[in-house]
Amino acid sequence: MKRNELLEVTMELALQIIEYCEILEKERKYVIARQLLKSGTSIGANSREAQGAESKADFIHKLKIAYKEAEETEYWLVLCEKSTMYQNPPEQLKANLKSCQRLLGKIISSSKKISK
Repeated sequence: MKRNELLEVTMELALQIIEYCEILEKERKYVIARQLLKSGTSIGANSREAQGAESKADFIHKLKIAYKEAEETEYWLVLCEKSTMYQNPPEQLKANLKSCQRLLGKIISSSKKISK
């Protein structure tokens, strides 16, 4: 099977999100943990779904959804970081999210150029 960097990166990110959400839940921060878990794992789910897209437009659309989920995930992480009531997210988690956002942006941009 051919290596798919996007799926690898989003899977690793999802695993890190799950770990951080477990920490939040132990601290009884259920609402933010649930929001973060949904958006953070959705990035990979939408990226994976894009692999079976019916068309180039469908592929781009699904990756745009993944990108929006990454933006939402960043929001929740920044909120945790800025709040004095929450444990700061691990630096590696934030770095992996940024890497994922850049990769999604590049794939979306290059896919749009190809389809024109």
